[in-house]
Amino acid sequence: MGGNSLVMKWLVMGILLSLCFSSINSMVAGYDYNLVNDDGFNSMVKKYEFFYFNNFLLNSSRFINSYDLKSYNSKKELEFRDLNGIDQENTSEMLVGYIGNPPWSMQCHDLHHSSRSPYSTSHIDGLEKWRRRGIRDGFGGVIGGPIIDNKGIIYYGDQDDYIYAIYPNGTMKWAYKTYMWILSAPALAEDGTLYVTSWDTRLYALNSTTGKLKWKLGALGGVISGSPAIGTDGTIYFGTVRDFDKGDIIAVNPNGTIKWYYEAGNRIYSDPAIGDDGTIYIGSDDGYLYAMNPNGTLKWRYKTGHHIKAPPSIAADGTIYVPSYDDYLYAFYPNGILKWKCDGVGAATNPAIGEDGTIYLSNYDTFHAVYPNGNLKWTYDLGSSRHIDASSCAISSEGTIYVGVNIGSGSAGELLALNPDGTIKWSKKLSDESCDSSPCIGEDGTVYIGSKGNTGGYLHAFGPVESNSPPEKPKITGKSLIDRRIEYEYRFVANDPDNNPISFYIDWGDGKDSGWTLERASGEKCYYEHEWWRKGNYTIRCKAKDVMGEESDWTYLSITVPHSYNNPFWWLNGLLDRFPLLLRLFDFIMN
Repeated sequence: MGGNSLVMKWLVMGILLSLCFSSINSMVAGYDYNLVNDDGFNSMVKKYEFFYFNNFLLNSSRFINSYDLKSYNSKKELEFRDLNGIDQENTSEMLVGYIGNPPWSMQCHDLHHSSRSPYSTSHIDGLEKWRRRGIRDGFGGVIGGPIIDNKGIIYYGDQDDYIYAIYPNGTMKWAYKTYMWILSAPALAEDGTLYVTSWDTRLYALNSTTGKLKWKLGALGGVISGSPAIGTDGTIYFGTVRDFDKGDIIAVNPNGTIKWYYEAGNRIYSDPAIGDDGTIYIGSDDGYLYAMNPNGTLKWRYKTGHHIKAPPSIAADGTIYVPSYDDYLYAFYPNGILKWKCDGVGAATNPAIGEDGTIYLSNYDTFHAVYPNGNLKWTYDLGSSRHIDASSCAISSEGTIYVGVNIGSGSAGELLALNPDGTIKWSKKLSDESCDSSPCIGEDGTVYIGSKGNTGGYLHAFGPVESNSPPEKPKITGKSLIDRRIEYEYRFVANDPDNNPISFYIDWGDGKDSGWTLERASGEKCYYEHEWWRKGNYTIRCKAKDVMGEESDWTYLSITVPHSYNNPFWWLNGLLDRFPLLLRLFDFIMN
């Protein structure tokens, strides 16, 4: 009896020491990120990623610029000290892609940022016909909006550093890797050149047909978080975030040389809109809406009460709309005179413009429709824990409004469809983290939107499924000889012939099951954990189901749990569950 008491004393002391050591070690290890070194740019990206995930855009920009990307010394990766230092490659291939009128060639659809499509989505009922994952397994997020060329090819950027070109059936055409996140929508020029902005401070010009680099240009060392706009003469316009409190409005010639730049009073997250006379409108964190002449001189500016992060929009009569963080939506005449302002609808998203002139925009946990005279038309309450952070809506020809919604704090993201009168049409959960992407609409009415999940980014396509076959049998990978009361991770993969999203039903063999899981992309590596409490032989079985309800055959994996015990020290259960190494130590002592 005395021996057992002594064992228990040492065991408790060991637990306490292990707990203290584990807590200290986890605090240190959790922030041990490798800073910039000669091995390349990816180590620096990892440092930034941690802060980005916890401080979306506003706070992360401060951190990134505190390290000053311009000071990075690796000539192999970054060379953008020279104002006109372009990096060109052979681009003899013909540029094809813009011939005709593409369905959605830039952020918010057009140079006026109307976010209004000429195509109907009346046949879209919330069925997700396919979804696409990025190249980098377990990393990324589609924050910017996708765009579409006249052949139906979809282009979008991802936090996994890639820009993607996807066929209308969801298969990949090509992918091009930049050196850091792409948080914005690309823009397609009339000659087929695809312009992409990245947080690596570069503007990329790509051949949209082949995905090959045409040229790349460093933007004065400033991070580019917004989307570019292309003037009628081919000039590319965008804003930058530089240092702690600086930003530049930059104009670039189609050959990759800087045409002009204008220093604003603070950072620029806004995307430029362009009027019929060539005037460029863009907001800044200094609270000003800037109106720039095409030659780079200031036409006028107007001071609002807070940051302007949203893309402005331009109505058919030339009225410029822009929301501010002071909670107002502003309307300006083309000469810069205030026309009106509407209280309670300021936001960080684009004011989309309906066919009848109605302005649609979100204000965090509400969505609003405003008459062209500035009076509120209706308000839709998103509901408990739902909010819109960065998604600018898209409007179909029949007036359906599509927008990305976040649920909780990184809990889930969904696509919301509203009727023109402000009633809900349908909604669909997309991911287990967020949906900040801005949707777009294809010529056939397909609605595309991106999302960010715990395992990476997705591009989603909503539309009718023309033909359907059941998914293939899943493959299960994991240990077959395991210890009890320890969670083990198993990998499940299933391919769907039609690229439909799939969900899994997992029977763990011990009387417990997963139910149907959240839908995942076809071919995606999905990881789920389980623990078994008693010794014995178990069989894991799993099947997959697509969005049409078609199910695969079962697949099986046998596992063995060789030992079991009844723990008399019930008060240790919580610690043993939390620290598997202590469980093994306890096993050794008890047995």
